[in-house]
Amino acid sequence: MKKKSILEKLAEGPVLGDGGYLLELEKRGRVRAGPFTPEVALDHPESLLELHREFRDAGAEVLQSLTFYASRDKLATVGMGDRVAELNRAAVRLAKQAAGDKCLVAGNLSLTWMYEPSNKKSDDRVRKTFDEQLDVQTSEGVDFIIGETFSWLGEALLCVERAKRTGLPVMVTVCFENEDVTPDGKKAGDVAKALADAGADIVGINCLRGPEHTLPLMAQMRKSVKGYIGCQPVAYRTPHDHRDFTSLPAFPDQLDPYQLTRREMGEYAMKAREMGVNYIGACCGAVASHIREMARVLGKVSADDRVWNKGGDKPMSAYEYYGHDKAKAQS
Repeated sequence: MKKKSILEKLAEGPVLGDGGYLLELEKRGRVRAGPFTPEVALDHPESLLELHREFRDAGAEVLQSLTFYASRDKLATVGMGDRVAELNRAAVRLAKQAAGDKCLVAGNLSLTWMYEPSNKKSDDRVRKTFDEQLDVQTSEGVDFIIGETFSWLGEALLCVERAKRTGLPVMVTVCFENEDVTPDGKKAGDVAKALADAGADIVGINCLRGPEHTLPLMAQMRKSVKGYIGCQPVAYRTPHDHRDFTSLPAFPDQLDPYQLTRREMGEYAMKAREMGVNYIGACCGAVASHIREMARVLGKVSADDRVWNKGGDKPMSAYEYYGHDKAKAQS
């Protein structure tokens, strides 16, 4: 049976995305902190495949190919600039292997670090960078394209332009640093409208901020566009003066105390649905347990109904002994 497209699935109700890859794989020793380039797709494909499977089994309906930062200029910083096609191809194939007939697979583009708002030559370099990745990803049969983590609206618009040429559905999301405007002075609602007017099928926000500092901006986007909107915050709790988690002194390898609980990510998913967010996912710091809880509250997975014959009058676990089973039943 042919899988429904992302647009067909969104028409039926909220779609659940996956979680974060690069920081989780860094914790597992497969990605180097700093460059955060995705050579894991070539060097340790089994590790990436396993993480895809974790998100799939947790209830994600979309798996993103790990092609974030898989561009020529970025890979050149780790001596892999000549392996763009090889890496993008491997990453898509791993995502498709894990997805099978259960999940859609999204190709992925990211910020390039080469965009300059007043330099037309940089526009052409960005276009060429996007096209090189898109040619490989589309040839491998991705279901749609996600462009993400764009600080500049101008670069996000270039992503829409190039991705729309593939003929596939396109989702483009921007990120907001410590201010509630982009570096080019655009508010969230203005960004959403510009991206939608340019032809993006889904627009939204991803990365840098946790749900607390992302959802208010998503509310602005919901008011500004009638089409589909997507939200993929990080699973970290940040203070008001460091809304962007990468600005924390703890970034990148001391973030454990800031990580949100699975219940907090479940609460985020419910709030996003109530707000009218159509694509509900997560980004850095979000692991399979977060996605599973999000899936549970969104009705994507059922409650655990495995057999448990309790010990009667005598508790047979601390779960019973301390009354957690009763507390859970009452909540």
